[in-house]
Amino acid sequence: MSNGRAISQNVKREVETKSFVKEFLALIKIGIVNSNLITTFTGLFLAFQFTNKSFLHSLDLLVLTLLGTALIIAGSAAMNNWIDRDIDPLMTRTKERPTVTGRFDGKAVFTIAMVLIIAGELFLFSINNVAGWLGVAGVVSYVVIYSMWSKRKHVSNTVVGSFSGAIPPLIGWVAVEPTLGFGAWALFLIMFAWQPPHFYALAMRRTEEYRAASIPMLPVVKGFKRTKISILGWILLLFPLPFLLKELGIGFILLATLLNIGWLILSVRGFKAKDDMKWATGMFVYSINYMTILFVSMIIFSIFI
Repeated sequence: MSNGRAISQNVKREVETKSFVKEFLALIKIGIVNSNLITTFTGLFLAFQFTNKSFLHSLDLLVLTLLGTALIIAGSAAMNNWIDRDIDPLMTRTKERPTVTGRFDGKAVFTIAMVLIIAGELFLFSINNVAGWLGVAGVVSYVVIYSMWSKRKHVSNTVVGSFSGAIPPLIGWVAVEPTLGFGAWALFLIMFAWQPPHFYALAMRRTEEYRAASIPMLPVVKGFKRTKISILGWILLLFPLPFLLKELGIGFILLATLLNIGWLILSVRGFKAKDDMKWATGMFVYSINYMTILFVSMIIFSIFI
């Protein structure tokens, strides 16, 4: 009997541990952390390739950069959850967040967020001051300018939030080369222009939830047709940007252009779509694959320059 009770208690503790880990990963929005690390690594790797520096001899720099960036993004995401505790219960997408369910109380979330951000900044400043200050800019733009200000007040909140999302590849770049080169700004512009059509598609799928939470997302304020026009415009802005990375060769430019054409065709079809939700879902999925393929291809093509 005692052995059975001990086994039961061990199983219970294991379940609780797994539950805690799952809730913690939700708190720091691990999906966002991982996707941003792809762009950070790309910036770092391209800087190595463009400056003819040794990647294999700088693995410590790689670890510091990815760890520091991951920590400030995780901390900023946790802070965003802390800020949005009042509106998250109103949205189906966010009502199961640990800040809503009570798994983490407000004080604990704030403390976790600050510890992660400070630790991340210490790592980034240990690389160089430019990486550190870019990290500060990313945190302030996401936590203060986006989460605390524009998200709830301005229809342009998605564009404002795109600034912080475009900073990770810059951090990766300056970790290797503190002077921001032309290639670094090309990565920044691509990430900046990619985000509005990506998030507008998501906002269309969650329009009624955003409306219930009084968040002035573009489809809530301007409607679907206006949102589709904006999506089309941002996708068109992406077309010339791969040419800023001509060092990667014609193969990369052709691939990027094909990805842009595919997204453009899908966007144009939206104006005649009979099911806007189905179309928006397709746009959202395409945008995720677009970003992943594009940035991974940058790494691959850079090896052969």
